[in-house]
Amino acid sequence: MAGKQGDCPVLDCIDHAGVDCAQFVENTVKAGLMQVRDKRILVVGMGRSGMAAARLLSRAGARVTVNDRDPSGTHPDAEAALSGLGVELIQGAHPEAAFVSAEGIVISPGVPVTLPPLQAARKAGIPVIGELELAAGFTTAVIVAVTGTNGKSTVTELTGAMLAASGKRVWVGGNLGTPLSAAVMASPQPDVVVVEVSSFQLDSIDTFRPHVAVLLNVTPDHLDRYDSMAAYQRSKRRVFENQKPDDVAILNMDDPWAASLSDELIATVQGYGAIPPGMEGICLAAAKLVFSGTRQDRQSIPLSAAKLFGRHNQGNMAAAALAALAAGATDTGVRTALATFSGLPHRIEYVGTAGNVAFYNDSKATNVDAVEKALNAFEMPVVLIMGGRDKNGDFSVLKDRVAQSVKTLILMGEAANGIQRQLEGVISGIRVADMDAAVQAGYAAAGTDGVVLLSPGCASFDMFQSYGHRGDVFRESVQTLIRQVRS
Repeated sequence: MAGKQGDCPVLDCIDHAGVDCAQFVENTVKAGLMQVRDKRILVVGMGRSGMAAARLLSRAGARVTVNDRDPSGTHPDAEAALSGLGVELIQGAHPEAAFVSAEGIVISPGVPVTLPPLQAARKAGIPVIGELELAAGFTTAVIVAVTGTNGKSTVTELTGAMLAASGKRVWVGGNLGTPLSAAVMASPQPDVVVVEVSSFQLDSIDTFRPHVAVLLNVTPDHLDRYDSMAAYQRSKRRVFENQKPDDVAILNMDDPWAASLSDELIATVQGYGAIPPGMEGICLAAAKLVFSGTRQDRQSIPLSAAKLFGRHNQGNMAAAALAALAAGATDTGVRTALATFSGLPHRIEYVGTAGNVAFYNDSKATNVDAVEKALNAFEMPVVLIMGGRDKNGDFSVLKDRVAQSVKTLILMGEAANGIQRQLEGVISGIRVADMDAAVQAGYAAAGTDGVVLLSPGCASFDMFQSYGHRGDVFRESVQTLIRQVRS
């Protein structure tokens, strides 16, 4: 489909819902997936991202094949939906022939970029990109990308709330839920898209260029996928690699590695936290956001009315404010969102009180640093529930915090023995078999006016479908306990 710019035949099936043809052409030429109409495109992975990419490509006129290692029948709803689009399915393995015969490949975030058939395809000169890269080529909206080890979802949603309160038409998604491909098929098109971006997604970008990129922190995580901390950091840094001087890069200056990037980036840098004199950004002082640099005459924002609590959330609020303002939010919109945004499920979420014991769900804490931040949010010692599938985390770094902030430790899942070994000499954990037992043991150990905190520090896949499923089961167990206590 060689057409000139402006004809845009590749978008004939996209309904032209606010999508600029010239921009699409420019981006897809760089990505190597120009001329997708009637081209053989392989989508690897049948998760949410893979499904969204397959729909987008199908609407763009590509001849789409979806490949997944799970056998036929594992994902009946997805299989039926793809069959309805006329998409070919290859399931049960990753046959190299399907990869090297494609004219372009789009991978889901969970697919390792080192997969041997992908390496064979690259060697054959076949372009391989991720769903994020693909979708970004279809939108002319301002893109705000938020990455980091912890806090991504909260900052993404809060940034979106600030922009919406400022009158912007906003779409929020990415790694936290709905893939970006869904946004570019929406009508009307948003003014701004705010996407949570994981390191896995950044591994497969090429030209992805956010107008505003936010790096919250980088602490050890996913070391079961990356061979070193340096490799994980390199993936996170990629969020900035295609930015230009008129783009904005927002850095957490309290994170040593993030702060070290401030002199390296091409984009205009703004910081939050302990920012150096003269830097554009926000510093945190006496529970308020204080603007610095050329914005220092802007009125500071007190956080007394904010519904988020904890020192880590003060940083999250600062990051969101900078990102939203850079993307066109108003001061009023920022203040309104701060006063109304109450946080997300599974992030130090209050679940209920049984007797005088309060229960909090922090199932999203899938790494060690997230557990430490959660413990820092409470002024009193808590009963801590940990465990799950280990991601090669170093739990020993929690020794001092656990000694100060944990009265009883309850352990469950595959990582229970490893956590106990690494916290030896500080605390002895109570082993339980399931979430009901963990909640019951937590209640018994909490005493009067106690707090029970689920903050696992591990992935959920040993016992649950996802961290959300784990948090939902925790909620159900707590509600059962509350009914028992009241009866």
